[in-house]
Amino acid sequence: MNKRILVIDDDRIIRKLFLHALEDTKYQVDTAESGEKGIEMHSEFKYDLIFLDLNMPGMNGIETLREIRKTDPDIPVYIVTAFYKEFLEEISSAIDDGLKFEITHKPITPDGIVFIAKSTVGSEKVHTEN
Repeated sequence: MNKRILVIDDDRIIRKLFLHALEDTKYQVDTAESGEKGIEMHSEFKYDLIFLDLNMPGMNGIETLREIRKTDPDIPVYIVTAFYKEFLEEISSAIDDGLKFEITHKPITPDGIVFIAKSTVGSEKVHTEN
């Protein structure tokens, strides 16, 4: 069975970057344009990895992470952001609350995306869908 990856980012170009980076893999890649939509999709499907933007309108990445952790404390989550300094207090609070996640910085390269995916959920050959 293919591994499933969810990309939650309000920027359409970033979502396309992830789809493009993972298109020659065997991973099933879904995208969500908001934290709310990502939480909805996470409740419908079993994902093996989530890439999560931090700075989004409405529900930000830390708020989205908190909701995801209520139902799934162990799924690997990579917060991908250029705004970690602006969210330092919220990030620190999430760490203090014992929420598990990793942070990587934007811009992220396609090779970086593939590296994280393969090192987190395995290197099986994959395909993507929009």
